[in-house]
Amino acid sequence: MVFFLCPFLNFAQDLEPRVYANVPTKLNVAALTYGYLEGNILTDPSLPIKDFEISSHNVAASYVRTFGLANKLARVQVTLPFTFMDGSQTKTSGEVLTGSRTGFGDTRVRFGINLLGSPAIDKKDFNKFEQNTILGVSLVTSIPTGRYYDEKLINIGTNRWAFKPEVGLSKRFNHIYAEIYTGVWFYTNNNHYLVNKKLEQKPAYSLQSHASYYFKNSMWIGFNANWFVGGKTITEGVSDDSQIDNWRVGGTFSLPIAKAQSLKFQYHIGAFTNNGLNYNAGTVTYQNSFF
Repeated sequence: MVFFLCPFLNFAQDLEPRVYANVPTKLNVAALTYGYLEGNILTDPSLPIKDFEISSHNVAASYVRTFGLANKLARVQVTLPFTFMDGSQTKTSGEVLTGSRTGFGDTRVRFGINLLGSPAIDKKDFNKFEQNTILGVSLVTSIPTGRYYDEKLINIGTNRWAFKPEVGLSKRFNHIYAEIYTGVWFYTNNNHYLVNKKLEQKPAYSLQSHASYYFKNSMWIGFNANWFVGGKTITEGVSDDSQIDNWRVGGTFSLPIAKAQSLKFQYHIGAFTNNGLNYNAGTVTYQNSFF
């Protein structure tokens, strides 16, 4: 998994392979992730801020449960992040401001179902099934549980809800899995932005693709890419120059370390950035699967 804990790191930036993978029902997956993020993030182009440098240490606990729904494979995933963030801002006047934030981020809940190519199969019959093409849909909900100071510009939580309906297509070619997802983030308003201002945001559109090669010992390596566009912000009815049109690329390496346990490493960077959000991010995830 990949997660972003700063509120203006647009939600469309997910790079998460194998979201619609074919797995048995009644599978439980518990994971703990550490991530480090560093770079230049322009949080709001309408503000008198020339640049924003951030370094962020993040941990997240997540849980996934699979089950059958109308004879289709379905799953629910819950992720709760916690972050330690330090940053500095340079105003147009040249003044440098520094600060830090620590606390829980916004909780994410993903519910998904594979509509085609992935029936609900239990563990004992799973190895008999040969995956080909999977079509799935999901809904990701961001719940505003993160720490938020309404008088502060930079926060961990967003103080608003967000929803992303998504469609995903996955196809297996022997040892290679190719995937493509497209989705749209919709945001509710933050009515306590800088104390009493209303912050609105237009929908943000996301397209991501993944190509993964699986070895016989369940080790796999993948290439990831994402394009996200939109997300213009409006403060007190005034639109600003915050339209985002960005590309990100990265790689994933998953290594089995014991029966039903694995480590997953991921690193990604900005390939093209038109409006801030030029940063590097790396994560390592410990995962344990059980029935």
